[in-house]
Amino acid sequence: MGIIDDIKETLSKAVFSPGTLLSGRGGLHMAQIILSLVTFILAIFRGASSHTYWSYAMFTWAFCPIMTLIITIIEMFKLDIALNMFCMDWPDFTTGMAMSSTLMTVSVAITYANFYACLKCLYGWIVSVFAFLCCFVYTLEVIKDKILDKKKGSYLAILPGFFKVMEAFVSCMIFISLTGYSNKPALIACIIAYAIPFPILPVIIATNILKKLKMCLSFNLDRFVFIFLVISVVLYIFAAIVWPIFMFRNNPRPSDCPPSFCIWAIQLVVAVMTYVNLILFTLDLIFTLLGICGFKRG
Repeated sequence: MGIIDDIKETLSKAVFSPGTLLSGRGGLHMAQIILSLVTFILAIFRGASSHTYWSYAMFTWAFCPIMTLIITIIEMFKLDIALNMFCMDWPDFTTGMAMSSTLMTVSVAITYANFYACLKCLYGWIVSVFAFLCCFVYTLEVIKDKILDKKKGSYLAILPGFFKVMEAFVSCMIFISLTGYSNKPALIACIIAYAIPFPILPVIIATNILKKLKMCLSFNLDRFVFIFLVISVVLYIFAAIVWPIFMFRNNPRPSDCPPSFCIWAIQLVVAVMTYVNLILFTLDLIFTLLGICGFKRG
């Protein structure tokens, strides 16, 4: 009966609370939704592009406000109380989403301004300004959660989860930058190396967020993560060696290579991001190993 009474008490607290929208957090969420949608609409009216960076930008300006809206509705109806009790650490999830949205909107603002803003491109500058406003309000939420409210997370908002979010983010940047690898088996092997860890990352993140699911696993998740990270480090070491050799050997930067639409520069981005992810996976492996060995992780 004790568990049933706890469930009834928890659900009784899940009532409509419009005051959520009037709080500082609610105000930030409204600003995020409005600015993201305005930026999305302005970018649509500017015209579509076949470039993968444009597709990534449009996805970001749609995905981030949708997730923010879902979070706002859940908190407005106090459903987060039930979610926090039964399946997930809600404050950790919302802080993690704010961090992910900040990474996405910052990267989009920079890449969009690089590709579509120029001295004669007034409309491109307008979209870029709104894009930077989007990343600013998402950054404010992270600052509010981590510094002002001093929220303590259980996974996403602390080091292990932060590494996973960063690894997934950098992997996305690699995939949207891939070009010039067709008919080169060595470079195709690099694509396979990038692709193997990528779908496993969100599964690990979701499993750690959903507390009940993690408890139902028949194996030790930390050991699985350790094995996954060892494989990922090996794959990225391979890509970090092979991609620069087979992409840039006898292929110097063209003299007429502009900063925005030069394929060579985009291929360099892949190489740089490969090394960034190699460093992230290696650090993650070290901290995970220390955690398995009993050392304190933060």
